[in-house]
Amino acid sequence: MTDLPIDTPVPFFYIGKNTTHTPGAGVFSMGMFDRAEILLVEDNPNDEELFKMALLRNHIHVKVDYCRNGEDAIDCVFGHGKYFGLRSRLPHKIIFLDIKLPGMDGLEVLKALKSDERTHDIPIIVFSSSDEEADVAKSLRLGANSYVVKPVQFDTYFHVARETILYWLTINRSRP
Repeated sequence: MTDLPIDTPVPFFYIGKNTTHTPGAGVFSMGMFDRAEILLVEDNPNDEELFKMALLRNHIHVKVDYCRNGEDAIDCVFGHGKYFGLRSRLPHKIIFLDIKLPGMDGLEVLKALKSDERTHDIPIIVFSSSDEEADVAKSLRLGANSYVVKPVQFDTYFHVARETILYWLTINRSRP
């Protein structure tokens, strides 16, 4: 697959320099990156906004794909459906995955991604409001690299999001 022109609109939210919005399209141009660094799979628009605010507040300049359900996440990761041909099929650096999703839930997404040789090495952080031991145990058994309970207080949320993102993008060493 050839590289897309710089002004090709793709469905993601990028925070950083040289961001260009395609008017009326609800998407941003690809800019200087060939892949999103983070995929956030979150069905709650308020939690999605909190994640965006955490990136902005903490000056974390990464490109993020957002998916609202499990089926969309699988399509995004593998370049299927509406994501076909929009970017090279390089994987995300990390995936933040809610487990309570409509349709295909987060645990099914986790199982699918960890059982596929193309994606099993991508760090997947379950980022959920659930603090139930059964959810934690099943997520880790299915291959989650980490399980983080979303804090309910804004300042704590911003701190936890920052520390988790920075750990997985800068400190943790995973396969190239």
